[in-house]
Amino acid sequence: MTTEYLKTSSPVSTIDLLDLGKVHRLGFGAMRIVGDGIWGEPADRKTAIAVVRRAVELGVDFIDTADSYGPNISEEIIAEAVHPYKEGLRIATKVGFTRTGPNAWVPVGRAEYLRQQTELSLRKLKVEALDLLQLHRIDPKVDAEEQFGVLRDLQQEGKVKALGLSEVSVEQLKAAGEFFTVSTVQNRYNLTDRSSEVVLDYATQNGIGFIPWAPISAGKLAQPGGPLDAAAKRLGATASQVALAWLLRRSPVIMPIPGTGSLQHLEENVGAAAVELDDATYQELDAAR
Repeated sequence: MTTEYLKTSSPVSTIDLLDLGKVHRLGFGAMRIVGDGIWGEPADRKTAIAVVRRAVELGVDFIDTADSYGPNISEEIIAEAVHPYKEGLRIATKVGFTRTGPNAWVPVGRAEYLRQQTELSLRKLKVEALDLLQLHRIDPKVDAEEQFGVLRDLQQEGKVKALGLSEVSVEQLKAAGEFFTVSTVQNRYNLTDRSSEVVLDYATQNGIGFIPWAPISAGKLAQPGGPLDAAAKRLGATASQVALAWLLRRSPVIMPIPGTGSLQHLEENVGAAAVELDDATYQELDAAR
């Protein structure tokens, strides 16, 4: 397949991220290019590199990763795959989680740790300034102001262009906004989990990019005979593509970053850019839970 979905007249629009600039709203999440449990090397590093390269070939210009994916390995693979980065390609990363084993995540928000990990991400990604640095989690054991303050300092020092947060409330977004301009917020959101609806509405009202993680999760809606399955058959698409298309229509600030370590699934996910939902289908899915 050679179609460059995001370079054609597909319905996927762009978003002008605060402090960063314009990117396509359908990106690539690089969590799944490492080993099981988001730990260690991938089963096939060459395939992982090929997936990242293919994403960029298809027109993806926003890749989301984190220092904790591997840990370190996702960032290293991205740099190996596509550095030096083409003009317009933005790499977002995150700090604030340390890892103790597969599927184990421990928030650490001490200022010296966040600064150390930022410096290491600069080295692993081979850049002088990170395009977008997101606080992976607010550490409840550390004053939030200390965490926000070091992010602000890193930006003022020119080591970070834009800043974001992950898994936060509207109140936390507002508190962070006293320290720096919030460019993105990354909360779990999909057809079956809309618990961050209020955060999405706030992001929409304030022009903040909303990055939904686990964007394709659809549970029973995707089962045979379910509304997502039925919509996919009508549209000649896959259930995953329709789930992504619904997100893209839900709000102009939504930026899905479906992740995969498979070239086939990558092609399928990026193909969601060509799926247009009619009003009736969108409303049917919007009403389904």
